Amino acid sequence: MSGALEQLYQQIILDHSKLRHGEGLLPAPEGSSAGESHQYNPTCGDEITLRLVRNGDTITGVSWAGDGCSISMAAASVLTEIVGGGISETELLTMVDNFREMMRSRGSITGDEEILGDAAAFSGVSRYPARVKCAMLSWVAAEEALLASR
Repeated sequence: MSGALEQLYQQIILDHSKLRHGEGLLPAPEGSSAGESHQYNPTCGDEITLRLVRNGDTITGVSWAGDGCSISMAAASVLTEIVGGGISETELLTMVDNFREMMRSRGSITGDEEILGDAAAFSGVSRYPARVKCAMLSWVAAEEALLASR
């Protein structure tokens, strides 16, 4: 990864850790279904509760509440921004799988911006095994919240 790209990715993570999209759990609108998941990382104390709202097969909203390091909070913010625009269940699961594969690669896989958007910025985090769980926390919560909303 080039130095300029790595700096851009670091800036995306910093920006999202400061200006957190989707922070604050919102109630599900009438007529929609919601699922919720609470995830906790006992290694560092990061935690998040994520609520996913859907209308049929379309994810119509994501909100969350949590506390943790800049990586876990930025990952939740980026996830909210990507998903918040209305995507299908299949698209969300594809993103989660792609993000998980990138995070498990220990830096050998660069995230596909076509699939992950700004979440590709976390590819550098995958080189630090102690930080992978921080980045994965909200993504695992989204996957479990989706299953709970069925």
